[in-house]
Amino acid sequence: MKYSAVRFSTTDIQDWQKDLLIDSLGEIGFDTFEDTDKGFDAYIPSANLDIAALETVLLGEVEGYHLDYKVEDLKEENWNELWESNFNPILVDGLCYVRATFHESHGQYPYEIIIDPKMSFGTGHHQTTSMMLSFILANDFEGKSVLDMGCGTGILSILASMRGAKHVMAVDYDPVCVDSVVENKQLNTISNITERLGSKEILAGSCFDTILANINRNILLDQMETYAACLQVGGELYLSGFYAGEDLDTLRIKCAEVGLRYVESKVLDGWCAAKFMKG
Repeated sequence: MKYSAVRFSTTDIQDWQKDLLIDSLGEIGFDTFEDTDKGFDAYIPSANLDIAALETVLLGEVEGYHLDYKVEDLKEENWNELWESNFNPILVDGLCYVRATFHESHGQYPYEIIIDPKMSFGTGHHQTTSMMLSFILANDFEGKSVLDMGCGTGILSILASMRGAKHVMAVDYDPVCVDSVVENKQLNTISNITERLGSKEILAGSCFDTILANINRNILLDQMETYAACLQVGGELYLSGFYAGEDLDTLRIKCAEVGLRYVESKVLDGWCAAKFMKG
């Protein structure tokens, strides 16, 4: 697949402003981000690059700081080399080792996940993914039916399966992500993950013991009633993709309205993940 890089140069931008901008860029199809000396680079499949949508995002987000950008088309082989050179293994809670196919295996850890680095989002490097992995490690998934909403590479689905889930449905609206799940479940010899292309509309009539949703605040708010309807009484909902503070407060209020009780949350570099229960 051919990718394009949008190289952003920024001055006077705060970390929280950059995070909000990156979140908005993710909503219009950018799937990978890399910090640079001048700002950051954002990557998107060339066929999905919409300059008008990009300009709309910048008009809404850029306030109080200066930003310039330029677009560069990448050769496919350069894209792969870029991520192979920048993808480093990570270790979550001393238990889960996440690596690429070109890294050495380390069998001393209880869980080892192999992720194709050509799709960066969902490799565990982002704070939200890391906290969701931590929640999966700390909670019971044995014999449970699980929904992974906005599954990306399928990394959460894979760990849930490794933790004993009976079946996992991995859902994403991006066909690239669905293809990535197929590849990554094969790399990890996982057979009980079903990948689905779509959004909340495909969940009608489904029922799950556990729901994982690492997306963003606005989509979580929009889909919360669907999550509550699909979750068994006593089931658990894990959310991430938003910030501590106002975002968490807003989600807690929405969850309470649909019968989901707040249990606990994690915070890492301002990002938040939270656990809720039904009933």
